[in-house]
Amino acid sequence: MDETELLERAGGPVTRRRMARDLTALGLADGDIVMFHTQMSAIGYVAGGPPTVIGALGDVVGERGCLMVTCGWNDAPPYGFTDWPPAWQELLRAEHPAYDPVRSEADHANGRLPEALRRYPGAVRSRHPDASFAALGAASAALMADHPWDGPHGPGSPLARLVAMGGRVLLLGAPLESLTILHHAEALADAPGKRFVAYEQPITLDGERVWRGFHDIDSENGAFDYSSAVPEGQDPFDAIARDLVAAGAGRSGMVGAAESHLFEAGELVDFGVAWIEERLGR
Repeated sequence: MDETELLERAGGPVTRRRMARDLTALGLADGDIVMFHTQMSAIGYVAGGPPTVIGALGDVVGERGCLMVTCGWNDAPPYGFTDWPPAWQELLRAEHPAYDPVRSEADHANGRLPEALRRYPGAVRSRHPDASFAALGAASAALMADHPWDGPHGPGSPLARLVAMGGRVLLLGAPLESLTILHHAEALADAPGKRFVAYEQPITLDGERVWRGFHDIDSENGAFDYSSAVPEGQDPFDAIARDLVAAGAGRSGMVGAAESHLFEAGELVDFGVAWIEERLGR
């Protein structure tokens, strides 16, 4: 779909006030704590780009609300660097900069919004180098505090706190497979064959740059082998979310030209845990 077609579908340029109206119609409300994923190209021509999206979301959730995104670290050392020749490893260990929550860029694969939000005045980013999140608003410090070094998608994580605070998850034109919070469901699910990864990254502790080992579910390649439960070619998170929508959960509507979805975070996680345990066997 080219730009003209998107403009026609959206009813013209998508402005901050227009987006706020669409978000309100979708069900987002004052005081909401919401983690959002955005596919800008699906919305249409957004006048002002990412600041317009963040501004519209902030207008709707208000001063009592909070916005949250998944960041990661764009320039993290490759997981497999420990297989490099010893001299290469030594050079990387000696000079690779430590993760800095303030300066390290969010993973570009997550789109433009996470990087834009984490740079906002007052935004708080979590301390974990590989699985960092950022938040802006009243609950930002509480959401991001003491992000567990190991198991960063499990208990005590920003995802767990989002659920505990009654938060919501918004997909602004982003596909259902974008639901990062389902990694929390994977971390909690009691099913056989759960896959984990171990890796090293440089961080700053007590003012010193140190290399630390980390342990987590395999959030990149999949915490489980879903091949017995999901048709070939379908993302497992897409399958879980589609079953949840079919069960009547969540709200759907248009924001600009983009089909968008709003879910309760706790409902997503509870459904995801049950789906994984039932389909993959306890």
